[in-house]
Amino acid sequence: MVSAVGMGTWKTLDVSGPEEEHRHAVVREAQDAGTSLFDTSPMYGHAPRVLADAVAPRRERAFVATKVWTPSAGDGISQMDESLSLYGRVECYQVHNLVAWREHLPSLEALRADGRVDVLGVTHYSADAFDEMEEVMRTGRIQMVQVPYNPRQREVERRILPLAEELGLGVLVMWPLGAGRLVERPPDDRQMAPLAPFGITTWAQALLKWALSDPRITAVIPATSRLGRAAENAAAGDPPWLGPEERDLVVRLAADGCP
Repeated sequence: MVSAVGMGTWKTLDVSGPEEEHRHAVVREAQDAGTSLFDTSPMYGHAPRVLADAVAPRRERAFVATKVWTPSAGDGISQMDESLSLYGRVECYQVHNLVAWREHLPSLEALRADGRVDVLGVTHYSADAFDEMEEVMRTGRIQMVQVPYNPRQREVERRILPLAEELGLGVLVMWPLGAGRLVERPPDDRQMAPLAPFGITTWAQALLKWALSDPRITAVIPATSRLGRAAENAAAGDPPWLGPEERDLVVRLAADGCP
């Protein structure tokens, strides 16, 4: 079964030398657990190369989402060429933080027409940029957006998620664990007991399943560098999904525990 929990690579795969083999093992564990989506970016240092090496033995089972990130159209083409040399093809190519999206979309559309890219998208981490994101969404030129979403960051519920549903766009979730902040003070087992029937055994799983239980969400992309954690995360990507009461409980627990 393919899990709706993908894997981000910011910081966690930005390594070189002896540390690389350990990160390859984490990626292998994620793939063994059903993870297929891996998200990276040229701004993540060594991560794109480390990811390419890690998924190479099972490239056909990886859905690579990478990004173009530069104000220059020419430099953008160079980044695209580099990504295609690393991965052979790119399943989802995104304009990182909406930087120069008008300049990059024609090049990405040409790659999609050539069959070298499957899906085009845009990303942004700040609600201040959602007006511009909506503008891109309404062009009909993209098929995916990537935004932050967790019990403490719910701005996307107001406009981005309804518009994505209206337009039939996929939604990738960055920071489903609040960039790690939401798991610093996990609830105790008693508080989490009502979530056990949903296959939830860890607080991180509760947060991931909270986002995925919104039917407008396509996948979440938590990052980890720990063996064992990748498989735990992937397990949250399978039903049953949380109902309104359980989602409300996760919101309350996140509010109580988050520093």
